Amino acid sequence: MNVNRLPEEIIEIPDEYYSSMDGGGTLENLNYTTYESFTYEEKSQVLEKRAVVYLPAGYDENKKYNVLYLMHGGWSNETTYMGSPENGARDFKNVLDHAIANGEVDPLIVVLPTYNNTSGEDSGDYSLAIQLTDQYHNELMNDLIPAVIDTYSTYAEDSSYDSIVASRDHRAFAGFSMGSVQTWRTFQYNLNAFRYFMPSSGNAGSSGEVYAQLVRDQGYTADAFFIFAASGTADFAYSSFKSQIQAMAANEMFTVADNEQEGNLYFLEKEGYSHDGYAAMTYFYNGLTWLFKDRNAAETRETAESAETDQTADAALSEAAMFTLSSTVSEVINDMAFGDYGRLLFLVDRTVDSESTLEQISSSSTYVWYNYIQPEKTVEIVNYLKEQSIGGNQIFYPIYSSEEIAVDPSKADTGLFFFRGNPGEKFAVMNAGGGFMYVGAMHDSFPHTLEASRNGYNAFALIYRPEDPYTDLAQAIAYIHDHADELQVDPENYSLWGGSAGARMAATLGNGDYLYQLTGREDIPQAAAVIMQYTGYSTVSSADAPTYVNVGTSDGIANWRTMQKRLENLDRLGIPTEFHSYQGLPHGYGLGTGTVAEGWIRDAFAFWEENSTF
Repeated sequence: MNVNRLPEEIIEIPDEYYSSMDGGGTLENLNYTTYESFTYEEKSQVLEKRAVVYLPAGYDENKKYNVLYLMHGGWSNETTYMGSPENGARDFKNVLDHAIANGEVDPLIVVLPTYNNTSGEDSGDYSLAIQLTDQYHNELMNDLIPAVIDTYSTYAEDSSYDSIVASRDHRAFAGFSMGSVQTWRTFQYNLNAFRYFMPSSGNAGSSGEVYAQLVRDQGYTADAFFIFAASGTADFAYSSFKSQIQAMAANEMFTVADNEQEGNLYFLEKEGYSHDGYAAMTYFYNGLTWLFKDRNAAETRETAESAETDQTADAALSEAAMFTLSSTVSEVINDMAFGDYGRLLFLVDRTVDSESTLEQISSSSTYVWYNYIQPEKTVEIVNYLKEQSIGGNQIFYPIYSSEEIAVDPSKADTGLFFFRGNPGEKFAVMNAGGGFMYVGAMHDSFPHTLEASRNGYNAFALIYRPEDPYTDLAQAIAYIHDHADELQVDPENYSLWGGSAGARMAATLGNGDYLYQLTGREDIPQAAAVIMQYTGYSTVSSADAPTYVNVGTSDGIANWRTMQKRLENLDRLGIPTEFHSYQGLPHGYGLGTGTVAEGWIRDAFAFWEENSTF
């Protein structure tokens, strides 16, 4: 059989393909029942969902059709690419009609689903989209694929799990931007249901070994799948997307080739293409001219293991993806999702027993000077970060180059853990305390950063050197400013946060004069707000930023009256301030969950917003 090869370069869609075609395919609504994504396993809320389905011209129930699942991006829904029966066709429906009629694409069924719970309400919420895509694999496997099989003529004998697995060679998943992230997550969770994957301009991590292990964990080998990836050089997601593809190509599990007889990974780049719908449709068109052409050869391949083994592997992967209170520090540090920076999650400058459990380490005996440490929050944070990493988001950024680290190896113990919010939203840098002896991030900055992310802000937790904290914070601010486009953050209106020693850092770099002195840069704007907890810092200057403070009245390290007096002095200089003291609280209460201080962070967000310019 002749080998079907992917195009060597992007083929532009002919202009006439955008016009409607008489006798083209049809659009239908497929309605089905699923459950609210966050609690899918509990099935606590029933959802009535729909997918738009494209049937090719001349669709015949007596024939079998391959199926492409095509996922939309952020701020979109199931009607974005092809339209709907109610509102008419959109561009890509017309493109596909022409491509099929001209023999470029084999007739196939296209299912256009949505990860949104409710299209109208969810489509514009980026943070919610991230959470929904984390869980969509449940709905896809258990509800949507069976509904498609029960309604249309596909290669699956029936909608049972075994039949879904047996027919995986005739199923593909594609998406652009957030839909690309969903494509990677489908690869992560549903490799047993799909052979082909077409992600474009949406990365899902930077470790080739992570994805290689995902293949192994699901019981498959290198010949069980093919990935066609595409992006444009002017796309803001291009750099991170290409980095992921390069990392995968460097792993022995993945072989770069333009056909599935010789490899399982192909990357098509287009000079000048940016992050838009035209690029997305062009990538889909190029992939579809190749997709399923060798399906007869694919039919002769056996699945890696039996359906029973696949189910066991899926369950093991799900279980392995979650840490518990009894997980050890060593297990977290060495988890493949964290690469070589897992050690920075915990204390670098104090000796910690690596066999301690997460429950044991979450105490004042480890994080000295701190109180109200919650082991459950530790587990939540490491699970969140792992899910983000495996789900496609780069979560750690070194702030020094390899050349700088070679000159000063101590700089290897620094970096930023990134908790993403809405693209283009302003950012915060959180600085944990530790008496300039260690960095207590797991209690004093990670929880704050996670909360900021969940409120739509882009938030970074800085791991700094206790012996040179101000230099590292200055470098971190400069790094974020210089990489704002890549990180998708607003370089203006940022805020600096800190507790204890970290609060001193925030106040110092929040001062415009010190910011210039420590960065040597006049192009970096001053922080819009400084958020401080429990520190005795008393220096006052007209160059200080608007400042929010909270502290406990029983703090034996940072006297609350000292903090209050400083804010009174800032007030006299006309600098906006807000002060809160909490009766009876000691030093280091963090978010204050379960205390009289609980909820203070919402006030801090409001203060930040009030002092931002728009």
